[in-house]
Amino acid sequence: MKRITVFCGSSYGTDEIYKKQAFLLGKSLANYNIGIVYGGANAGLMGAVADGALSVGGKVIGVLPEFLQGKEIAHKNLSELIITETMHERKSKMNDLSDGVIALSGGFGTLEEFFEMLTWAQLGLHKKPVAILNVNGFYDELIAFIQTMVEKGFLKKVNQEMVLVSGNIDELIDKMKNYKAPAVGKWITNKTT
Repeated sequence: MKRITVFCGSSYGTDEIYKKQAFLLGKSLANYNIGIVYGGANAGLMGAVADGALSVGGKVIGVLPEFLQGKEIAHKNLSELIITETMHERKSKMNDLSDGVIALSGGFGTLEEFFEMLTWAQLGLHKKPVAILNVNGFYDELIAFIQTMVEKGFLKKVNQEMVLVSGNIDELIDKMKNYKAPAVGKWITNKTT
């Protein structure tokens, strides 16, 4: 893996552990010689991830939509900042530049980006690992809900297993390096008997 896209919050959350782990993730990826692609902002966990990687000489590419550039939230010390016209272009560009995805703690935007990349993987549009760094149990309820989707027949077990989860950065990176996309397609045939 040359680069990983990191989706995360533009705020720090209520516990210092989120900021510390975001910084450590950035630093760890850089130490593994893995570049970071992220939303390009200097705010919250987004800025912490970038700062962590940059603190040890890592490469960080920010992808920021034009309408946010004017709000002066762009990180000033990135290796590269790419400006897109729309949010959709932003996600597409982030996907094109990366070999996998990690979601840190965040809000609606983080979840939307994470699930879009996961859905693209489910549909076979890419074969990249899609992972959650579950800091301090932040995603425990979401992981339980994904299990409910399987139990209620709305998600195949093989697709559930596409979501790589760990609370430990090194373990998560190892899972991503060893990930093999499932050969099973999402869609069930619509033949009637």
